Parts: sequence; structure tokens; C-alpha cells
Amino acid sequence: MPDANGQIRSLADFAGNAVYVFFGFAQCPDVCPTTMLEMAEVKRQLDSDAGRFQVVFVTVDPERDTPDVMRAYLSSFDEQAVALIGSAEQLAQMAKDFKVIYQKVPSDRGGYTMNHTAAGFLYDPQGRLRLYMRYGTPVSDVLADVQQLLAGQ
Repeated sequence: MPDANGQIRSLADFAGNAVYVFFGFAQCPDVCPTTMLEMAEVKRQLDSDAGRFQVVFVTVDPERDTPDVMRAYLSSFDEQAVALIGSAEQLAQMAKDFKVIYQKVPSDRGGYTMNHTAAGFLYDPQGRLRLYMRYGTPVSDVLADVQQLLAGQ
């Protein structure tokens, strides 16, 4: 799937890093910003290993989440986070591969919001899926898991 700069990305691009993949959208009022703040805190606490923890944010709202919007959104949490912005077809295929759901929900005030799976996927530095991380997992637990994956390389 293409990133916010139009470059096609895959998990192999992040070999050697622990990678956290999350599906969300920039206008999300709670789950997405909370998750991104928590991942930024994990990265901060990793200290010298911070560069070995990669956050990948897959937008479930490519209609509104343009490359400029996603660059601005993610940079407020983590300058190195990567936004993936695919076509409706690419998103549908990736969501199917990850077994996540997303759905456009009309708003009472016009417009819409998005319902989506509120969890992330943590990969080890060899690109193997290791953990399905539920929303609300304490930062200390995520940090310990990431540290363990990085130490096991």
C-alpha cells in the first residue's frame, strides 16, 4: 500500500525493527489519538532503541485522510510514523488480510465517522506477527513486549 509520499510500502521495509500496525483515521475523537500518544510514549521510553520501533498507521478513511492530512496528524505524535493511504480496494484487501473491520457511519449532523477495529498488531524485527494488542493495553506492557522483541533479535 502507498505511504503518504506515494511510495509503495511493505513490512519488509521495516526489517530489523519492531513494528506496530494500527488501522484508524485522523478525525477519530478518542481511540486513534490515544493509541498514537501511547505509542509515542513507548518510543520515548525506549531511549536508545527508539529508532528500532516503527509505527505504521493504516487509514480506514482514505476519502478524508489525504497525504497532507496524515503527515500533519502523525507528525504531532511521532515524526517517523508511516501513514499508509490506499485506494478503497487496497484498504479492503489489507483489512481482510489483517481481519480488521471498518465501516462508515453517517453522523446526525451530516458528514460521517468511522467505526474500526481498535487494536494493533506488533511484529518482531524478523517480520513475524507476535502480538495482537487490544486497545487500552497499558503502556508499560507494550513497552515490555517491544523491549523483549528487540532483545530477541
